[in-house]
Amino acid sequence: MPRHNTAFLFDLDGTLVDSVYQHVLAWKEALDREGVELSVWRIHRKIGMSGGLFAHILLRETGLAITEERLDRLRQWHAEAFNRQHAQGSVRPLPGARELLDYLTAQGIPWAIATSGRMETAAPNLAALGVDPSKVPVVTRDQVRHAKPDPDLFLAAAVQLGVDIRQSLVIGDSVWDMLAAQRAHALGVGLLSGGYGHAELQQSGAFRVYDDPAGLLWHLDEVAARD
Repeated sequence: MPRHNTAFLFDLDGTLVDSVYQHVLAWKEALDREGVELSVWRIHRKIGMSGGLFAHILLRETGLAITEERLDRLRQWHAEAFNRQHAQGSVRPLPGARELLDYLTAQGIPWAIATSGRMETAAPNLAALGVDPSKVPVVTRDQVRHAKPDPDLFLAAAVQLGVDIRQSLVIGDSVWDMLAAQRAHALGVGLLSGGYGHAELQQSGAFRVYDDPAGLLWHLDEVAARD
């Protein structure tokens, strides 16, 4: 059996878990609660950034005052709304996600998760995937100075795995993932499961684009280097 020498660094929401639109609605609820009127499509275009940067940009676009207290309220209300949806069973792993992670583990291919979400919203997603953060490297927004589109999350994940970021693949569903991959000097692989289009992902740096984790698993030999 061929031995692979590529590490996989996964985004979480929209990449391994079908949760992007639940995040959109959770942010919509938080913004409405704060009295911020914003169309749902505008919220979706920012998903994939860190929650703090996301809220900061949205407030700037609406011309409202940006204060730490307001940002903290929005983040808390978003987390509450998202976790409520999770408890209702609306957030599930994407097709092929568990199988892909199981295959990588069985083949001895290193992998980690790097998410711009904080652990308060990442934890239910990890549980749904069957991922134990005590056994698998998981980097969240809580652990780095800057989140996507900065490369810090993926750089930290590579360090935790003990691999060269230049020999790693960043797997993500948003343009922010692909931009972060470029800045980290890693190859980006885009998935359509977060709602961004094929051309958008390619234009932001993805060298391959697949539908979802199942599609990536089916075409794994196209992206994983072998000795």
